[in-house]
Amino acid sequence: MSRLLRGELLKTLTTRSLHTFVACGVGYAVLNVLIVAVGSGRLDEVGEKEQALAGLPVLLMVWGLVGAAGEYRHRTAAPAALVAGRDRGTLLLARIGAYALTGLSIAALLIAVSVGLGLPLLADHPGADLTPGQVTSVAAGNLVAFVLSAIMGAAVGAMVRSPVVGVVVVLLVNFAVLPLVSGVAETAVTYTPFGAAEVLSRASRATALSPGAAAVVLCPWAIVLVAAAVAGERRRDLA
Repeated sequence: MSRLLRGELLKTLTTRSLHTFVACGVGYAVLNVLIVAVGSGRLDEVGEKEQALAGLPVLLMVWGLVGAAGEYRHRTAAPAALVAGRDRGTLLLARIGAYALTGLSIAALLIAVSVGLGLPLLADHPGADLTPGQVTSVAAGNLVAFVLSAIMGAAVGAMVRSPVVGVVVVLLVNFAVLPLVSGVAETAVTYTPFGAAEVLSRASRATALSPGAAAVVLCPWAIVLVAAAVAGERRRDLA
């Protein structure tokens, strides 16, 4: 398994899209800090200041989806399975693990950018500054949300097998469908993978879930999606 993981990790780190997604993530982190901490007026509540440090978990979900689905689009999944000489489900688990590890590194970078830029700007606002414990909680929440989103994206990509279809569906649901549903059932939205990830990363201040509860909601989603992807991988043809 370790050999498979190393091989999949090497592919993940050398994919051309990695730099694009990292650049987009850094750009979003900087923009979010500037909009919330500079362009939103006075911030005197802890929740408002935490939002300045929030990430965009759906970005890593899309990254995992594009990478995993690309294996089938470019027809590299079948040769990888043949070379590995292992069960296709095991190979997929290694691939998802590689996206989880790489997502962890990306998340650490994006969190460092948000915290490094955000804390000095937030110090100029009234009210108490964020305590080290609160900053750690926000950073940990973002880390978990990013990694689980990358895992879920890779699992969905393995099931959909089309980067274009997968990305369109994910973005449509996240930015169009769920905001409409939120108008009539905000509580229900927070129990979706998108809503729970936003609460966990502090991008959303929904009162239905605490960040800790959001993590509890998000973990089963990741487990179910990975299990479904592995089961599907073992049944379907790779060609």
